[in-house]
Amino acid sequence: MEAIAAQPFLVAGPAGNGRTRRHVPDFLLVDRSGLVTVVNVKPADRLADPRVAQSLGWASTVFAARGWRHEVWSQAPPVVLANVRFLAAYRHAARVASETVAWVDGATGAPVSIGELEGAWPDQAAGVRSAALHLLWRGVLSADLSRPLSASTVLERAA
Repeated sequence: MEAIAAQPFLVAGPAGNGRTRRHVPDFLLVDRSGLVTVVNVKPADRLADPRVAQSLGWASTVFAARGWRHEVWSQAPPVVLANVRFLAAYRHAARVASETVAWVDGATGAPVSIGELEGAWPDQAAGVRSAALHLLWRGVLSADLSRPLSASTVLERAA
């Protein structure tokens, strides 16, 4: 992934009954080739609701008209969802020291745990963790998100 944005925009358009339909997708993903995928996350039991199905169908049509893919995700493993929600707090570059981000970026040529990175710069351990999680959110680094994030989480360069 080249970029990920949470709740990236508001789409508004005619609902066909004189009203305006509004929709905020959950994620916008852009891969390295520039392909855009818009993701809506809904619990599986909500997908059978006709209003939800109609809303997602409308959104899919709007996104397809722009040449974007549309996916509906449900039933994701709870640990993966918790990790993604947690990582979203590290999406803003302005909240992470750029010099620490550069240091972590340079220090992750080979697979390394978050704890090892923190141990390499103990005076800045909290900043190092924030920078590592920021780079993970941005897709510069990758990790196994099926396990809870911790100091033992191994980071490596994203493919």
